[in-house]
Amino acid sequence: MTNEKQSGLRRTLSPMSVWAIAFGCIIGWGSFINPGKKFLPNSGVAGTTIAMILGALVMVVIAVSYAYMVPKYPRAGGEFTFTKECFGKIPAFVCGWFLVAAYLTNVPMNSTAIGLIIDGIFGPVLKWGFHYTIAGFEVWLGEIIVAGGILILFGILNILGVKKAAFVQTVLASLLILCVFTLFIAALVSPHAKVENMAPWWGFDKKAAVLAGTYDETLANQSWISAILATFAIAPWAFVGFDAIPQASEEFKFSYKKVIFIMVIAIAFGCFVYCSNNAITAAALENWPELIVDAEGTPWLLLSAAEKMLGVWGKVLVGVGVSCAVLSGIMGFYLASSRLMYSMAKDGFLPAAFGKIDEKHGTPKNAMIFCIIVSLAGPILGREALGWFVDMSAIGASIGFMFTSLAAFRISKRDGDGSGALRVFAVMGAVFSLTFIVLQLIPIPGLDGVHFSWQSYVMLGVWVALGVAFYIKQRKKMNVLN
Repeated sequence: MTNEKQSGLRRTLSPMSVWAIAFGCIIGWGSFINPGKKFLPNSGVAGTTIAMILGALVMVVIAVSYAYMVPKYPRAGGEFTFTKECFGKIPAFVCGWFLVAAYLTNVPMNSTAIGLIIDGIFGPVLKWGFHYTIAGFEVWLGEIIVAGGILILFGILNILGVKKAAFVQTVLASLLILCVFTLFIAALVSPHAKVENMAPWWGFDKKAAVLAGTYDETLANQSWISAILATFAIAPWAFVGFDAIPQASEEFKFSYKKVIFIMVIAIAFGCFVYCSNNAITAAALENWPELIVDAEGTPWLLLSAAEKMLGVWGKVLVGVGVSCAVLSGIMGFYLASSRLMYSMAKDGFLPAAFGKIDEKHGTPKNAMIFCIIVSLAGPILGREALGWFVDMSAIGASIGFMFTSLAAFRISKRDGDGSGALRVFAVMGAVFSLTFIVLQLIPIPGLDGVHFSWQSYVMLGVWVALGVAFYIKQRKKMNVLN
């Protein structure tokens, strides 16, 4: 194990705390809004369920490589550290830089939901002051101030110490899963939730319906392959978070042998939440395709479904659940992002200021402040930026998964201490990760809704350009420190 005095990070995290970090990162705002925005129109109930289960199984395969690598290199940085030790500086920087994108984009992505949560439950109380439109959606000063305040508050909580942050994270994650289980049970017994309402099972052609101004059955039941792949392609985004566990490995106060168990449980719970929220939405709303086509902006169908089944208590359950998801996502990805940046800075890949530990609280304060500043872009860009953040997170996570799987295969062969099954899983993980990257970046005829939007390509280009600039600036320092 890495010596605590060498790093300055404090070993205070229990297995429950680490599970809460992983699960809180996996389940965020997207699991509550995407039934109406992405999952049902693109994949339907059947396509989404199959895609999420397949995605969860793939993540378990990839998690085997993580569980092997963490005891080998139990240092903050996770995939970045693994890649540096196995493949050198340039691959490590590429891996680390894209992982920063995967983690850090999830913080503003969750923050964009705060205004919609308050709007859906309490009405337009935040729609005041200066406002403007981005991608057809209005952004209000009131929403920016409240979301920005929460981002700053939770950033400060992370700075004050991982033990305090972990306690809050555990409470939030526990409440989140309790709310989702309650909604699931309600759907099983509610007369309003019916299996026949779930059609069209494979989604429908949303673009054609919007252009026509209405939905009809001729647009339903698109290709089942396209329906599954449309959601399977973003599985790295959906399950990103279990891989945040290695980022905090210097702060564990338990055996590394428990890592695989914690990862699998977090992935399984995450898969349940995605599938449950999506199925409940369709089952309770017999006209969900029309609601998606007619909605202005982002339709929050799960809230309508819960209210139909349970009245005001349904809104309360969704409100509490999504609030816990958003806040635990912000908390968890703040931790993962700051630890990754801390590790990269310690090795000279990022400015040295990010590698400094606050003496009083034992946290990477400067890296955390940078994460807060970047995250404040989320409320300014508004909720229609959700899809762009999803794409950036998905590509970053896929690259991290691929490098970790390759590293596990190489180290296992070098040290001769890994089983044949581990190496098979490592190869499978690398292949799956590369498949995700291809599906996300390359438009494939007949597979609409799978690849990046043009805005996401622009964001990717900007991020690559920033990475090149950082690398050129830090190159000399990297040669000195490594």
